[in-house]
Amino acid sequence: MNASVLESIKTSAAVPSMPQVVLRFLEIMQDPEFEYSDLVKVLSADPGTVSEVLRLANSALFGVRHKVVSIRQALTLLGPKRTRSLLLGRYLVDAMSSKPVPGLDMSYFWRRSLACSVLSSHFAGALVPKQRDEAFIGALLADIGIPILSEAFSEKYRTIAERHAPHEAPVSQEEELDLVEVTHAQVSAMVLSHWTLPEGITRAVNMHQSANPGDDKFATVARIIHGADRIAKLLCEAPNQEIILSVCTESAAFAGLNVDVLAEALPTVERDIEEMADALRIDVIPSSVYTLVAKTIRDTLVSSVGK
Repeated sequence: MNASVLESIKTSAAVPSMPQVVLRFLEIMQDPEFEYSDLVKVLSADPGTVSEVLRLANSALFGVRHKVVSIRQALTLLGPKRTRSLLLGRYLVDAMSSKPVPGLDMSYFWRRSLACSVLSSHFAGALVPKQRDEAFIGALLADIGIPILSEAFSEKYRTIAERHAPHEAPVSQEEELDLVEVTHAQVSAMVLSHWTLPEGITRAVNMHQSANPGDDKFATVARIIHGADRIAKLLCEAPNQEIILSVCTESAAFAGLNVDVLAEALPTVERDIEEMADALRIDVIPSSVYTLVAKTIRDTLVSSVGK
């Protein structure tokens, strides 16, 4: 890793700036004795933020049983830390979606990131329930280094950005290091740290490309994100049916799961992806295509598990 390259990227226009409402929210949270009323006041001053937090809070993916109708209720039910992560995630998604990126299909990029995020949440729920939020937000933003590098090094990085697409071979860390001296995982982690997301998220994101991230709690989330991303890729293309079982089995095993966990999760994955896409205002693949791919994967796995 080239620290000077990372620093130059961090101070470039490729990294989105943080909105004032988020800055103020984070400033208040730095005080260990902060009052909920102060957080409510800051968020309530921005109607757009109120709307976004409520949309996210009411997602079934976060297990809220009753409709959340106020910012105070959202903070109480979700907690300020989860609210912070959702808020930062939402603004990063919005900032990264607002401009074209050389060589990168952003529609595909967000479909895949969302699918990875939802799968990671399900996997973490089975493996490390207390880290489910970290897995969800970490997976959603794990690859934002790709569009950032595409903007910062538009010519150098274009060939790699173009491979973040259906049916393309994964890009290795070594290829990125050879071209631009940093990996997209390192850039993603740098941006999330800059935006003050929790260490558990930034460290997992930093390791999620690795074939051997280790065995500590950060590595567990990194493994989940890595395995979920490989499966998410299948959900965003029309895969050869012969590779579905092998890819899903290998990816689940890398994350530390039995493949039947994935088979059980798939019936709700489509709904969760569509719901989060709506909450985050992200365009996703047309449901008829996604349903066909998800059904193929689900049927193949269920059939295999039943043997």
